[in-house]
Amino acid sequence: MTAPRLRATGIDKRFPGVVALAGVSLTLGPGEVLAVVGENGAGKSTLMKVLAGVYQPDAGTVELDGAPVHFAGPADATNAGVVLIHQELNLAENLSVTDNLFLGREPTTGGRLRVLDRRAMAGRAAELLGRVGLPPDRAAAPVESLPPGEKQLVEIARALGTAVRVLIMDEPTSSLTQTETERLYGVIAGLKAAGVSVLYISHRLAEVKRCADRVLVLRDGRNAGELARDEITHDNMVRLMVGRDMRQFYPKVHRSGVGGKAVLTLDRLRYRGGPEAPVSLEVRAGEVLGMAGLVGAGRTELSEAVFGVRPLVGGEVRLDGRPLKVSRPADAIAAGILLVPEDRRLHGLIAPEGVGFNLSLPNLDRLGSWLGVRRKDEADLHRTWIDRLRVKTPSAAQPAGLLSGGNQQKVVYGKWLARGPKVLILDEPTRGVDVGAKAEIYALIDELAGRGVAVWMITSDMEELLGMSDRVVVMHEGRLAGELSRDRLTEEAVMRLATGG
Repeated sequence: MTAPRLRATGIDKRFPGVVALAGVSLTLGPGEVLAVVGENGAGKSTLMKVLAGVYQPDAGTVELDGAPVHFAGPADATNAGVVLIHQELNLAENLSVTDNLFLGREPTTGGRLRVLDRRAMAGRAAELLGRVGLPPDRAAAPVESLPPGEKQLVEIARALGTAVRVLIMDEPTSSLTQTETERLYGVIAGLKAAGVSVLYISHRLAEVKRCADRVLVLRDGRNAGELARDEITHDNMVRLMVGRDMRQFYPKVHRSGVGGKAVLTLDRLRYRGGPEAPVSLEVRAGEVLGMAGLVGAGRTELSEAVFGVRPLVGGEVRLDGRPLKVSRPADAIAAGILLVPEDRRLHGLIAPEGVGFNLSLPNLDRLGSWLGVRRKDEADLHRTWIDRLRVKTPSAAQPAGLLSGGNQQKVVYGKWLARGPKVLILDEPTRGVDVGAKAEIYALIDELAGRGVAVWMITSDMEELLGMSDRVVVMHEGRLAGELSRDRLTEEAVMRLATGG
């Protein structure tokens, strides 16, 4: 048997009030793809950060090619060939793509003068971007100008530019379209052929089944089991992850609102910086309207315009048939149009502040009096939504940024659901969310639709789109390319419209 490339034995890691890892072990062979799956809070990201030198373990050992290693920080791990692509992107937004690709390891020329070798950087950048399917002209673009999916690809390209032996990918496809995900599979296949080992964390179990040689399952910070290649099925993974069978992943208890009353109407809408082609659509009471499209199709931008983030320059927004002026997010919030954004850390949370603070912030108008905030009502709100959404946190005072990605997403949901939305816009509603929490969120979406809430769901997850939508509209290059009723909804039909067919 081939000796392991990486071996971790008995890893413990504790944080205040939380045991994140308890005796976790894994082995990873050369050229092997090991998927690590588990619910939110299972310890996946914490384990990856221990292996990559971000955290120091409280107990346990790590070996690389048979030799014990101790990484004092991520730089030590990178120098040894262990590279982590974080779930939350780690790019310098104000620098160009090329500058990010070589940050901290820039090639130089001129001897002691150490002048940046821009020619070498440009050639290598074009090569790295080509490997992940990005055009060469992205090299000069500021990272802040890129959509989230392309930022994710830049992170992957940066990792490929190192002498990597173990590549750790934490939710690498969370912002990618199906086409970009397929491209990533090709990159992984090339890495395997070159003998590079890959640790792959994903909540998208279809991806795991597609690319993993073996699966390690964590539950509550402990090893829950392993699956060999021929044992990797959706049901087997879910059973180990949650300790139970999940009979109905995409609930359909609500009666579809298709054909019902239009709650939100966009009539020939145009927004600043958007395409010339206006957009018209309706979201009806009690329906889940899915919206598909490739990265850059304009889905997020359209939702931000409706929410008041982007100024409107033409057309009309109507709510319950009446014109609605939306000049800023406060106008949309007051009217009951609420947005769960694509990037929760940048736009959905104040990460250093507590879970309770984040839940309270958009609800202060309902919690306040002339004497100040009614603390009992505020505590009741915290308790209600932490319990209802099963947010794993030691207390409401825990900084939101210390929660796992999925629990952060639940906090974003909670702050809006406390307001009782009329229209709920969900931009990538389960990005970075584990399978158990996904089922809870899907049940919640179904419940909201059943109550008559108009749900507009923007998603790049094809399974989610097909499983949850009553009706789907598809965008291509800023315009609506078509609409698919439930009985015409297939992956092929969606991709045909999304690619301009």
